[in-house]
Amino acid sequence: MSRITCECGHVNPEGTVLCEACGKPFEENQHLNDNKPEQLLNMRYDGSARRSQTYQRTVIDKVWNFFSSVKIGVSIIILIVVASAVGTVFPQEMYLPPGSDPTTHYEEQYGMLGQIYYQLGFHNLYSSWWYLLLLAMLGVSIVIASIDRFIPLYKTLKKQKPKRHVNFMKKQRIFGETNSADIDYTKLKKNLKSKRYKVFEEDGHLLAEKNRFSRWGPYVNHIGLITVLIGSMLRFVPAMYMDEFLWVREGETKEIAGTEGEYYIENEDFILETYDAESESNSQFQESLQNQANPVPENYQTNAIIYKRTDLPIVPGKEPELEKVREAQAKVNHPIQLENGITLYQASYQLNEFQSMSFKLHDKGDEDTNYGEFTVDLTEPQDEYTLEDGTVIRIDRYYPEFELDDGVPKQVSKFPRNPAFIFEVTRPGEETEVSFAGIGVNIDATGENDYKVGLVDFGVRDVTGLTVKKDYTLPIIAVGAAIFMIGVIQGMYWNHRRIWIQPKESGAWVAGHTNKNWFALKKDIDLTLEGTGIESPVDQQEEKDKRERRKDDGISTD
Repeated sequence: MSRITCECGHVNPEGTVLCEACGKPFEENQHLNDNKPEQLLNMRYDGSARRSQTYQRTVIDKVWNFFSSVKIGVSIIILIVVASAVGTVFPQEMYLPPGSDPTTHYEEQYGMLGQIYYQLGFHNLYSSWWYLLLLAMLGVSIVIASIDRFIPLYKTLKKQKPKRHVNFMKKQRIFGETNSADIDYTKLKKNLKSKRYKVFEEDGHLLAEKNRFSRWGPYVNHIGLITVLIGSMLRFVPAMYMDEFLWVREGETKEIAGTEGEYYIENEDFILETYDAESESNSQFQESLQNQANPVPENYQTNAIIYKRTDLPIVPGKEPELEKVREAQAKVNHPIQLENGITLYQASYQLNEFQSMSFKLHDKGDEDTNYGEFTVDLTEPQDEYTLEDGTVIRIDRYYPEFELDDGVPKQVSKFPRNPAFIFEVTRPGEETEVSFAGIGVNIDATGENDYKVGLVDFGVRDVTGLTVKKDYTLPIIAVGAAIFMIGVIQGMYWNHRRIWIQPKESGAWVAGHTNKNWFALKKDIDLTLEGTGIESPVDQQEEKDKRERRKDDGISTD
């Protein structure tokens, strides 16, 4: 890496715009006329050299330079925004109705577009490898871009000197010159300190500075964003985040997901309460309630019992030994909290799900005959049932929820909402017959059967739907958001202000710089110079703009 040696003797890294020691402009600013500045100094990062502008030889340098580019960072953000928008066109797989098969659901519900959406993997967009890669690239870009700019800026601001080159002074946007030797430096320093400026002095040269901390606001923003990104990506680590759905039928005991078999829940009773449109307490909603086709739920809750397994470690195949921990209720917005950070939220329900179905075997043309009855447990149906007269009825096919597609039964879901069976009936000494039976349907598959399997009765029960959640990432995301807001406030409500006063023969030069709000800086300088014998400086950019406007209007600037 080549070096730049200033006339003051200081050796600067390649890419430096202003000498680190005296502030003399380099490169494109060298040709500027000392007495009539046509171009003001570029004080971005105080003219210090950035790594991305200096090292360009190795692969590491090229990778660093790629990710340090603001254009690349913005491009990654645009890609993430577009991808996230595509992910909202159709529901993600996790939000499909329970029991839905994503391989067919998207095509059935949304047609060809839904099928393309599924085939391209957009149904699990936010957990896809390429979406996570984009998030990781954004994080790398933020980190590298911040380091690339923060370190040189920090070094420059840490060792800035009051004594600056004359060209540095004249090329500042706020600049003024006083040709009177009658200057009260004591009062000047007092005025600066009264304005909360920190004053540095070197050989009679003054540097007054305040609010340097505001320059670090954008980098605090970046720290907050990185923290949020880390928290978001930790959601894909099972130990940090879990969001599962659990259906539990009344009277059923199930293992709670994410507890590694340690906790179980029993649905003791499910309760649904609806609004009474005729009640006086709901008089203000009567019209709305009466316009609803179905009753509107006022409250639905699960009365549950929480168990803890006592025979740990788990032995495969062994029935769990459970100890009752407590009774609990899960209501909407009132979840059940477990000791291990898992929360059970009341999320959904299914009323009157079929629990069992009772059938009888009778003659095809005479429903009054009865050769025997049997009951099928729809949760765990047996393979075959034997009647008292020796008739064997075997379940060839079980459809928990079916629909007919061109006369062919098709399974819609695994939940017993519209159950049907294909039975093989074998009576002693007779050939086997095949029957299709369900709710409101009884089909003779061959048309030559002598017997029918007819529905006698059925049992129903309610099912509760619970969301099982564990989220250790939320505090991380909250901390990141808080850090980001601190950075926003830090950079928005304060601005870094510097004032240089350089003595010269029979007078002084005054220059000022800020990262924003030049009007406030000019006002600060004017107030601090009152009564010191130093004339107020001018805003050279404003003066230049006035000259150009007057020139455009045809007014002479002489």
